[in-house]
Amino acid sequence: MIMFGKNHFIRQLFNSMLDLLPILLVVLIFQLFVIQQPIPNIGELVLGIVFVIIGLALFVQGLEQGLFPLGEAMAYAFARKGSVTWLLIFAFSLGFGTTIAEPSLVAVADEAANIASKAKVIASTQEAQHHYAFGLRISVALSVGFAILVGVLRIIKGWPLHYLILCGYIAVIIITPFAPASIVGIAYDAGGVTTSTITVPLVTALGVGLATAIKGRNPMIDGFGLIAFASLTPMVFVMAYGLLL
Repeated sequence: MIMFGKNHFIRQLFNSMLDLLPILLVVLIFQLFVIQQPIPNIGELVLGIVFVIIGLALFVQGLEQGLFPLGEAMAYAFARKGSVTWLLIFAFSLGFGTTIAEPSLVAVADEAANIASKAKVIASTQEAQHHYAFGLRISVALSVGFAILVGVLRIIKGWPLHYLILCGYIAVIIITPFAPASIVGIAYDAGGVTTSTITVPLVTALGVGLATAIKGRNPMIDGFGLIAFASLTPMVFVMAYGLLL
């Protein structure tokens, strides 16, 4: 343990290995004792696990050294500048920009367009599928941008977080019965794909930095919660997109 304390990256590797250990134990137990079959391609599996551990450690290291300080520094800079308008524009742009190119959202939108085409919800042409998928991505990106904008405004104004969350769930409940059945499942899944590897750390750092920079705000109470709201708004926006179609 002393060696890990001297080298931060080695400690990250050790922590990454501990994080993956429960998953590996579950897979091994079910593979060997429930399915009762040998583990296939054991060499490739071990090599893949090593790559995952190294990649996870590098990712966390990058967050600590790059994205978290960047988000907090920008929050401080906007707070010192005193321009609420530019801060809100930046918040919306951050949410929109990090979401529109999110790989998981691209994959989900393309798959949804493919299935919608087969189900005769849209035309079976490539152009129709492309427009449908692009519309889904735009609606989700707009919803995340809107959520981050409102979340930043909440920190500035001191609004309680649970009011926004409650309003978000009420909006989801109200719009669900009116939305096309074919879009509801996609809308609910869209809330999950917004929690990307870039959006989450940047937005979290922005919220914490902003709450730290504003007098009277508590970073623990006011700085977190942006991602929770950002996971709700895509459900509403995507179902509204389905209604418009």
